[in-house]
Amino acid sequence: ARECDVDDVLSVVDQCKATGVPVFVKQLGANPTIGTRRVTSIRDRKGVGGVFRIIPSDILTAEKLGLSPAILSLCHLTKGMVLVTGPTGSGKTTTLYSALGELNRPDRKNPLTFESYAELRDTFHKLQYMDDVRVVVWTGEGGNFCSGGDVHDIIGPLTKMSMDGLLEFTRMTGNLVKEMRNCPQPIIAAVDGISAGAGAIVPMASDFRYGTTRCKTAFLFVRVGLAGCDMGACAMLPRIIGQGRASELLYTGRVMKADEGKDWGYFNDVVEPEALMDRAYAMARELADGPWFAHTVTKKCLHQEWAMTIEQALETEAEAQAICMATKDFTRAYEAFVAKKTPVFEGN
Repeated sequence: ARECDVDDVLSVVDQCKATGVPVFVKQLGANPTIGTRRVTSIRDRKGVGGVFRIIPSDILTAEKLGLSPAILSLCHLTKGMVLVTGPTGSGKTTTLYSALGELNRPDRKNPLTFESYAELRDTFHKLQYMDDVRVVVWTGEGGNFCSGGDVHDIIGPLTKMSMDGLLEFTRMTGNLVKEMRNCPQPIIAAVDGISAGAGAIVPMASDFRYGTTRCKTAFLFVRVGLAGCDMGACAMLPRIIGQGRASELLYTGRVMKADEGKDWGYFNDVVEPEALMDRAYAMARELADGPWFAHTVTKKCLHQEWAMTIEQALETEAEAQAICMATKDFTRAYEAFVAKKTPVFEGN
């Protein structure tokens, strides 16, 4: 581990990345822990500085990061993600970022492979049991989010598979979306540049999508002779942008530009590329500092009520809200309001 100021961090992280050494970067003191991509964006921010600790991931311990062993083990899987945990004793939010990015093949626009599909599926499954992880943020390296399935590592082998093998693959990719929707934590996709094929599906399956002015999103399955009904696109995309617009994108495979994505409600917001992570982190902190248990209930109801009648939905929400009213967070909010203070939620 090495302590250094913010200028040294930029130099050391670059050296680590150049030599293939994955590292975590921890900011010491009252400010949140930050990751390498965050470090590279703070040079021009006023009031940001202090002392940072750079830790090679092969010598990481839960004690060094101040995290539970369970979260630390998960972080080794969550390449390309930021895990936002609950408030610390000081009321601050702790974040952790792995410099070894899963969506980190910028020379090929961060394509997915058989292995990365399975790893992401398993990661989101594990998150169901991580009560102290409150939000997940993920992004891509090198100015692009994800170009979808790798042509050489996935598309080529698929042309030679039997029907059993093909069905096994399509079910596995669908299971990634299932795990994302069953994962109780809100998922924020920070999307820059190209987001195509399966690389457009994973932001679609997230709870929040923040894009940049140079985003190009394409559900381009039809361009390779496939149907638009991939990984839940025909079920989810119409609910986000409407049936007619979704039909156009899925039938033609054309690019949805950033301004269209924002106007149609696909992106929650569109910002300049250099502001993307700040925007995503701001929402992550807001969610992590909020009533986390209530957020998990909201996500569950948003997902489950797709297939309900209005009568069923009303009963589901009546039961869900009654449960939330029985939590200590509800009482904390009331007491804070009476005392004219900001409530500090603990997720119980």
